[in-house]
Amino acid sequence: MSTTTEKLQKVLARAGLGSRREMETAIADGRVKVNGKVATLGDRIEMRDRVALDDRPVTLRAAEDVPRRVIMYNKPEGELCTRKDPEGRRTVFDRLPRLKGERWIAIGRLDINTSGLLLFTTDGELANKLMHPSTQVEREYAVRVMGEVTQAQVKAMVEGVMLDDGPANFTDVQEFGGEGINTWFHVVIMEGRNREVRRLWESQGLTVSRLKRVRYGNIFLDKRTKAGEWVELSQDEIDDLATTAGLSARKVPELTPDEKNRWSRDKHKRRPVQAMRKPKSQRNR
Repeated sequence: MSTTTEKLQKVLARAGLGSRREMETAIADGRVKVNGKVATLGDRIEMRDRVALDDRPVTLRAAEDVPRRVIMYNKPEGELCTRKDPEGRRTVFDRLPRLKGERWIAIGRLDINTSGLLLFTTDGELANKLMHPSTQVEREYAVRVMGEVTQAQVKAMVEGVMLDDGPANFTDVQEFGGEGINTWFHVVIMEGRNREVRRLWESQGLTVSRLKRVRYGNIFLDKRTKAGEWVELSQDEIDDLATTAGLSARKVPELTPDEKNRWSRDKHKRRPVQAMRKPKSQRNR
């Protein structure tokens, strides 16, 4: 009788210890042990195996047993997409509701000077699927560009530009007007490579002076969250994300009374920073 095995980093991510990439790094650094032996990348395990991270036992869970919660966070400029910063700067995790026995996993990243929509989940498999290039999830950004933008430049960015790390392109570019030398655009991209939106505009000799993510897949940044605030997504929204990722729907667990009290305190004890001013013209949602 065959025994089902899974990749070690996948099981660790599902346990809520971090993203799959973070777990691959932990394995490569020798921080993970399986049945008392240091694990290596490529190892596969069974649910009955004994796993430890930094010598602390890990509770393994089957996919159907993992609580699938997702929150939307409106990131202000100046925050880092990292859990801790050596320089003590504010990170996106500082404002999130606290979890007991789990941790929030970021679905993608935004650089320090980019604001807008960030999604966090307790489901490592969902996070990995939504970030993987093969899933082809749309990311939409509002971009303020300095300088005159020609149709030839827009065409070049849609047809494709060769960047340092390979070809890149926008699947859609729409102009939304502006004032003076600044013009607002909405652009759609299918990847999450480092500074890709900015670099595409820079390839045309143009400078991005403001950048805000307004959509990730089917989730739009809306009036539920001001800059520096978060909101838990509904069952329908999470099910739609799961469908996009090719995963089955799963009932979102209700918060316990303790979690409700803790999340309520977390939501109201921090004063949000001022939200970025929106362009005059906005796409109809």
